[in-house]
Amino acid sequence: MNSKRIALGTDHAGYAYKERLKAHFKALGHAVIDFGTDSPEACDYPDFVYPAARAVARGEADLGVVFGGSGNGETIVANKVPGIRCGLCWNRESARMTKLHNNANVISIGARMVPEDEVCPIVDTWLATEFEGGRHEARVAKIHAGETTAAGS
Repeated sequence: MNSKRIALGTDHAGYAYKERLKAHFKALGHAVIDFGTDSPEACDYPDFVYPAARAVARGEADLGVVFGGSGNGETIVANKVPGIRCGLCWNRESARMTKLHNNANVISIGARMVPEDEVCPIVDTWLATEFEGGRHEARVAKIHAGETTAAGS
């Protein structure tokens, strides 16, 4: 696996998961860009997820992983950033499919939904999966085309 620059962002609920994944990535030789949070103290996930997603969108990071309690809010926030395709992953198969069919460049994991010992295998599956392309390329293009269309038009 090629070395990647990976952005991480979380609120307090995902803090322990982020720290675990950060150590895992470093052991694999990936560069980690940690947007926080830096403690389990209560905080708001948009403050950390937006910067992580923007780093991916700007090309400062190759990929991103964000965490929260359920992962839902974090997925919503990341997907507000143009150029981001964030999939909510709860197991290895969901991680595989979000890369295979959607070419997700960010994934979100809910710390209250996924056992901590599954975080690294889920992310490793996502990293190891290649985008299938083919018929999915047109669908991904439509996702990006929608980003430039004004709401409701």
